[in-house]
Amino acid sequence: MRSTAVILAVAMLSRTTAFIAPASRGARSLAPRLFGTIPEGNEPMYALGVNLAKQIGGQFRGLIDPESKEMDAVIQGFADTMKGELPDDPNVILQTHGQQLNTILQERANGVVDKMKAEGEEFLAGFMDVNEEAVKTESGMAYLSMVEGDGKSPTKDSTVEVHYHGQLTDGTVFDSSVQRGQTISFPLSNVIKGWQEGLQLMKEGGKATLVIPSDLAYGEGGSGETIPPGATLKFEVELFKVQ
Repeated sequence: MRSTAVILAVAMLSRTTAFIAPASRGARSLAPRLFGTIPEGNEPMYALGVNLAKQIGGQFRGLIDPESKEMDAVIQGFADTMKGELPDDPNVILQTHGQQLNTILQERANGVVDKMKAEGEEFLAGFMDVNEEAVKTESGMAYLSMVEGDGKSPTKDSTVEVHYHGQLTDGTVFDSSVQRGQTISFPLSNVIKGWQEGLQLMKEGGKATLVIPSDLAYGEGGSGETIPPGATLKFEVELFKVQ
């Protein structure tokens, strides 16, 4: 059991440090900006807290009010566990309150998903209204050709080279090969259904906008911190090459 715990601890440390970017030259001390509560010299531990929140916090964003006493309780539970100061055995606490917690989080998660889907439907309808040349496919996504290509079209089994710019319906850019300045190639069968369908409507040299409902994108699970559960996605895609 002990060796397993050590292995898990080392794995966690490896994952944790991998997500922390090295400090840039000339970086200033964080201490003056940390609400006056972080003693000088403990900034690296503060960074550890930031990293832990980045890794797991996205799963609960929108489910816990950061300004409420709920957030205080979450932080207190974490601190008491780390310090070995829990009022009872941790398994007893989880067995006593776990079911209620699951119910609360599930209800809130459902509310978040329903809200995101409703916003997505409204966005897609508005996109169709202002883009007369856009077409809505049988699956429910919107396709707007911006530049007609003259090459070959991909199949689901093709490998494609593209540029893309991905946004949420509020305009937030969550991923963009355009901003990185480098095209990307991948098997079309490895990406979301909306991409598979949309790119098969394109030809080499073409450029199009795709508005993809959540059930053709990342569904009710979302993707990491960047794509919320139930999110409708908008992509501008330029197709360079089909193999």
